[in-house]
Amino acid sequence: MEIVVVSRHTEVSERFRRHVEEKLGKVPQFSPYAQRVDVEVSHENNPRLAEKSERVELTVRAKGPVVRAEAAASDRYGALDLATAKLLERLRRARDRRKDHHHSRKAAPPPVVPDLEPVESEVDTQDDGFTPQAPSEPGVAVEAQLGDSPVVIRQKVHETAPMTVDQALAEMELVGHPFFLFIDSETMQPCAVYNRRGWTYGVIRLNYEATEVAHAEATA
Repeated sequence: MEIVVVSRHTEVSERFRRHVEEKLGKVPQFSPYAQRVDVEVSHENNPRLAEKSERVELTVRAKGPVVRAEAAASDRYGALDLATAKLLERLRRARDRRKDHHHSRKAAPPPVVPDLEPVESEVDTQDDGFTPQAPSEPGVAVEAQLGDSPVVIRQKVHETAPMTVDQALAEMELVGHPFFLFIDSETMQPCAVYNRRGWTYGVIRLNYEATEVAHAEATA
């Protein structure tokens, strides 16, 4: 299993890289087919956020849904510990879910195979104006600052395939996000599932069919 460490607005020491490899040594126990773990380390310069200035994001890429976890703390070692604990718990839940599906022998659409191109890179496009151009390459994040304001817009394109609402909920839990955007395999509509309260979820569907005329009007 390959471990790739990248940094944003900070430097990563060899000592920390070795610590990352030790902490992630348990990943194959829960995800035997894991091909790569992407580790992104970032630093927040705002002194008001000193208690959460170090952020670590972990992404496991295998032949199945992407599993992700992130955490922030005052030091990166603490952030890594928190993120690793979340990641291993989500991997365990994903393993148990696969076992339940195997025992029940329920047919399901093939899982989404994530893009396994080289580790995603960050492209900073901050200049005097805002450039609202969406990234064209999957897995590459594009950031642009909104004029002179502190607002930064970060965009990223993800590879996907149609899935059921149940699969979308499972993937949302695996990446730890409060929402998940997907294409419903039954209706082929763009949908979003999201957390509400407790164990309840919501589903938003867009009833829209793209046409050449609509696309031309939107881009005019």
